[in-house]
Amino acid sequence: MDGLMMALFSLATVRRLQRRFGVDIIDAHFAYPDGYAATRLGRWLELPVSITLRGTEVPLSRSNRRSLMLRALEDAAQIFSVADSLKRFVVGMGIDEDKVLVVGNGVDVEKFHPEDREGSRRKLGLPLDARVLVTVGGLVERKGFHRVIDCLPGLMAELGEVHYLVVGGASGEGDWSDRLRQQVKELELDGQVHFLGSVAPDHLRHVLSAADLFVLSTRNEGWANVLLEAMACGLPIVATDVGGNSEVVCREELGTIVPFGDESALCQAIADGLKKTWCTDDIIGHARANTWDSRVTVLVKAFKEIACATYGKP
Repeated sequence: MDGLMMALFSLATVRRLQRRFGVDIIDAHFAYPDGYAATRLGRWLELPVSITLRGTEVPLSRSNRRSLMLRALEDAAQIFSVADSLKRFVVGMGIDEDKVLVVGNGVDVEKFHPEDREGSRRKLGLPLDARVLVTVGGLVERKGFHRVIDCLPGLMAELGEVHYLVVGGASGEGDWSDRLRQQVKELELDGQVHFLGSVAPDHLRHVLSAADLFVLSTRNEGWANVLLEAMACGLPIVATDVGGNSEVVCREELGTIVPFGDESALCQAIADGLKKTWCTDDIIGHARANTWDSRVTVLVKAFKEIACATYGKP
């Protein structure tokens, strides 16, 4: 009932906005419950609806919400997808391919750019000559912090001192903070793993700039914004081959994609990534070619086409 309730309790607000400002399109992000709620509102208020797929559609397709999610996608005038993998997924579920436009997430290069590595490490109390990994995300099973921690003993045996920056906190999916801390204790890594908590976007570049390699051993993603944010700070990537990760890390000079669930491949990719000399300019250049401005241009054009098709005017 969550999608229907969202629509019902939004109805009065949307009507008020429609009277005061005029509303041409309802734009929803995530197919369910948001997309479903938007298409109900669109039907009641005779407004076209666009829905952006962001990755939750894959696990939802295995739940009892599948039929409602499909109904929302069928009723939408336009579907945006942050990754081609998500587009292929919903097309495989029966959605018209021509209805889905891939528009990846972008990066704000004003907020994310390299800072001085030595200065960033001093602020965090890190050794200047150590190898440093970082992961940013909610402290939940899906993000895979525990999978990276499992690699650390072997990495230290091969490479010497390695530190791991864990950035994030509890989220709507849960909180694995205590489990991760217990794992660190059992592996005797207290001095190597640093729990930094949630870091504001304006300060995150300082943490990223202190690292040598960004690792995302995630189980499921749409298009992980944090990958481009790390690249904008000059970091190469090691990520699992899920969702749109391989679309972000699309060339070997940007990083390495490994199969999800292959611990040895993950550990080896991290070790290789820490030993390799990367071209920072190429990595930063890739991020800067994927700014939010470039995405907004595509979206505005699509919104104008929806308005033209619905109302006969741009």
